[in-house]
Amino acid sequence: MTAQDQIKETVTSNDVVLFMKGTKSMPQCGFSSRVAGVLNFMGVEFNDVNVLADEEIRQGIKDYSDWPTIPQLYVKGEFVGGCDIITEMTLSGELDTLFAENGVTFDQAAADKIREANA
Repeated sequence: MTAQDQIKETVTSNDVVLFMKGTKSMPQCGFSSRVAGVLNFMGVEFNDVNVLADEEIRQGIKDYSDWPTIPQLYVKGEFVGGCDIITEMTLSGELDTLFAENGVTFDQAAADKIREANA
């Protein structure tokens, strides 16, 4: 199985996937930590893929999405964005809407707390 096949299988068979440096319990980069932290705080179940563990996946995900940076968040097989986009979507409430529209369970009170803390 090629890296592209592996990536496609991962993003299509999981509701929420974060390609990141490190893992959700031990991020190894500030940007990955921020996105994983938001998802964890909001109680979102997600599959984490540590791109540092496999160079083919690390480069492959950039080619797959045509997006040059990591982390990369996918919801229901669709690329959502990287750290800056996820941060903006969280603060605007767009991420809540995206999750709700796609049947992804999350803690609305936690999402509201993030916005209150950053108002």
